[in-house]
Amino acid sequence: MIESISPAQLQQWLAEAASGTREAPVVVDVREGWEHAHVNLPHALHIPMQTVPGRLAELDRERPHVLMCHHGMRSYRVAEFLQQAGFGRLYNLDGGIDAWAAEVDTALPRY
Repeated sequence: MIESISPAQLQQWLAEAASGTREAPVVVDVREGWEHAHVNLPHALHIPMQTVPGRLAELDRERPHVLMCHHGMRSYRVAEFLQQAGFGRLYNLDGGIDAWAAEVDTALPRY
């Protein structure tokens, strides 16, 4: 099952992980290189959507994964692909990095 996670929920999760009270998620940014160069989350692993099938070995099936893109549609499709590939504990960042920039870190550029 793929769950939606809000930017505020992800922010809280990352804070809990930093304090050692919760397992850290693998945040996977599936946007294109030019998008990632424009704005990104420093803790996110950048794997553009089209390269995910060839880079599955970089992902630990036992860890929770939060997928993100610009608005949340591409990342949801990648989450579906990962689910079919046997991954569990999948989360899609609701609204993508655009929502993160609007709700969590307003200093980030939006596009």
